[in-house]
Amino acid sequence: MDRKELFDKKPKIKINDKISYCPTSAAMELIGGKWKSVILTHLIDGKKRYNELRKEIPGITERTLSLQLKQLEADAIVNRRVFTKKPPLKVEYTLTEFGQTLVPILNLIVEWGLHAAETKGEFLFDE
Repeated sequence: MDRKELFDKKPKIKINDKISYCPTSAAMELIGGKWKSVILTHLIDGKKRYNELRKEIPGITERTLSLQLKQLEADAIVNRRVFTKKPPLKVEYTLTEFGQTLVPILNLIVEWGLHAAETKGEFLFDE
């Protein structure tokens, strides 16, 4: 079924036992909220450890980061790899193949954010 036919039939979309009436709502079920897209943007360039993400994302609490990573992992957007051969325990997060499909969208969001800052705001630099 092509996209036009799909839109004409207006199906409901079920993801995570939640019914959406629009593809945008379905997408936001997976990547919506204040922090998910921020976390995903930091994983674009490759694997990151939990503490690296924590340092790179000021303002996010440890609990929120942990919960968001668990949700992204449950939705098969992020892969969590645990290395337990020798202490200390090492955990790395990467985008899954499905998560990689978000990279072009995330890059556009970053570009639009920069445009918004230039147009509606300003850049502040620590001295």
